[in-house]
Amino acid sequence: MTDTAANLRRKIGSAGDLQSVVRTMKALAASSIGQYERSVRSLGDYYRTVELGLSLCLRESEPAALAVGRTGEAEARGINAIIFGSDQGLVGQFNEVVVEYAIKSLAPLSGKKHVWAVGERVHARLADAPVPPTRLFAVPVSVAAIAPLVGRLLVEIESRESRSGATELHLFYNRPTSDAGYAPASRKLLPLDEDWRRKLAELPWPAKPLPEIVGDGVATLRALIREYLFVSLFRACAESLASENASRLAAMQRADRNIDELVKDLNGTFHRLRQSGIDEELFDVLAGFEELVASP
Repeated sequence: MTDTAANLRRKIGSAGDLQSVVRTMKALAASSIGQYERSVRSLGDYYRTVELGLSLCLRESEPAALAVGRTGEAEARGINAIIFGSDQGLVGQFNEVVVEYAIKSLAPLSGKKHVWAVGERVHARLADAPVPPTRLFAVPVSVAAIAPLVGRLLVEIESRESRSGATELHLFYNRPTSDAGYAPASRKLLPLDEDWRRKLAELPWPAKPLPEIVGDGVATLRALIREYLFVSLFRACAESLASENASRLAAMQRADRNIDELVKDLNGTFHRLRQSGIDEELFDVLAGFEELVASP
């Protein structure tokens, strides 16, 4: 009885320690979700400003000025895909969901495909995919670390554009949903085609008089296009990180509930065992007393 009770005490203590770790991870995940969601909301006004600037430039520029991501023949166009995942585990099906979605979306596209993975876990999932990843980038650990990652991605995109000519750029990532979950999403950033140009050029200006572009309009347009790409990549990364932490929070909530149930079961077993031991001792005392009373 003593050994079994001691084992139960150790299990209860270990479960309590594990529950403390789980609850700490829950608090960290909830805090991280907040900071990434705030960063996405803060991008809204800036993104709107970039769109208005592009709208003004595209009203005055010729289509040939769009030198980034020019539309070319499908056979000559390379396809770059950036898939945002996680470096750490305990995120449920987070990486599997986005990888499966990306593979299905890329399958019908023609052209040579290059896949860049953001996150070791998603990189491992892509290793056996029809198009294995060619580059691996570390997942940012904070909002401040997103901008350096996006800067490196932009350098790679521009370098590949200068070497290979016309390219497509697709983003795949998980986006938070209203029910505190996430869903896979995609976005095509390049080429900057005629539909993209027309939609931006038709954006209504918030005031009646249109401002004038000072200096070289083409240089201004290219600078705004770079900002458009930067904001789009930043938003995709931030939404992926918010989704990752939402998935981790859900996993930790399930683990917390399971540990609660385990601790209750262990405590119940321990109390029953303890009561059984007490009952046995009482029976032994009563039996001894009765024997003493019955003896002459």
